[in-house]
Amino acid sequence: MVVLIVINIVAFFIPFIQVVVPVASLLFIFFLGLDVLLLYTKPQLTITRKTPTRLSNSEQNNISVHITHNYKFAISAQVIDELPEQLQYRNFSIIKNILPNIPTTLHYSLTPLLRGVYNFGNTLVYVSTTIGIVQRKFSAGNTVNIACYPAYKQMQRYSLLAISNKLTTQGSKLIRKIGQSNEFEQIKEYVKGDDSRNINWKASARKNQLMTNYYTDEKSQPIYCIINKGRTMQQTFVGLTLLDYAINATLMLSNVALHKKDRAGLITYSNTISNNSFLQATSRTTQLQYIIEILYKQQTNFLEPDTEKLYATIRTQIKQRSLLILFTNFETLNALERELPYLKKIAKYHVLLVIFFENTELTALQQMPTTNIEQVYNKTIASKFVYEKKLIHKALQQNGILTLLTTPQQLTTAAINMYIELKNRLVL
Repeated sequence: MVVLIVINIVAFFIPFIQVVVPVASLLFIFFLGLDVLLLYTKPQLTITRKTPTRLSNSEQNNISVHITHNYKFAISAQVIDELPEQLQYRNFSIIKNILPNIPTTLHYSLTPLLRGVYNFGNTLVYVSTTIGIVQRKFSAGNTVNIACYPAYKQMQRYSLLAISNKLTTQGSKLIRKIGQSNEFEQIKEYVKGDDSRNINWKASARKNQLMTNYYTDEKSQPIYCIINKGRTMQQTFVGLTLLDYAINATLMLSNVALHKKDRAGLITYSNTISNNSFLQATSRTTQLQYIIEILYKQQTNFLEPDTEKLYATIRTQIKQRSLLILFTNFETLNALERELPYLKKIAKYHVLLVIFFENTELTALQQMPTTNIEQVYNKTIASKFVYEKKLIHKALQQNGILTLLTTPQQLTTAAINMYIELKNRLVL
């Protein structure tokens, strides 16, 4: 078409070129007609999209599009999949040459960063021949809604590493057992060398010989992950909020705890604690699915968390001494001082591990070289906040509260390592 326009313009100034115009026009009309004829002669194009039953947050999810056609020749197909709006992909398309009657599969992957329902629209395929003047549009009505859950794909990998205690890869550490938790196993006859403190005098009287209680290390212990859904957990690092980092880590940690024969429970709180925000710790086979469903629905209202209500819930709902792993965040010492009295009360009745986050952006800003006064000022403020995080860590430890300060990206590994260490030390 561009050539025709150019020829007509040039022919206005050079008359003898006007002879070429009808020939070029006829050639264009011929190839246009041929292209339309080839594309619209009763073709059959089959388009199917294969998606997972649910998406995994912050991980690659594989999607495939299967195309088959019965044209007599190879076609060029431009595939445009109508992706969910949460992904904000504006120019997604795949171009592929497809041979006749040979199924062709196109693969691509998506990395969602938000939990919720993702709506996949139609799959559009624009077909063209070798001539390439005309494209024919095919549309497959394969709209589907898929729920995006916390990063469940990582569960198997972390559980295998945790079972083999290989999460900590650098060096080795001797762990001192500071206590002992025993669970009754059976009553046997007393033999020389048994601990006399374990003699069962009632059983001995019935049997008319010394009988002793045998114990084994208690394995099934209650582990609660507590997630702060307040305003401070909405900071975003590498596309994920701190709340989502905590949710993903909670899912991995609960899975590992269940593999370790512990009882896993869950509490989420903000300014209130609703009925569906508390899950009693058990080791039943369906517990992990309950945890996934609760975590999937967690949202924030951007309000300040009520630690007093959290303490009241723990005192009334959790009767047995448990390991409580609290995922929260403190930016200033003043924020810690408001919550510290209730954290100390919780730690009085349970083993409390507080996990909060380093601000990696401030750490990077602190390490940047400075060339002007503004950069010096920004670096000084960043250093102040980084130092205040260390003071918060120290203040919690001074009050007898177990503490873990970690980056958001290392949260899952650090939390599971800490849990394994506490298990080995028998702190419960």
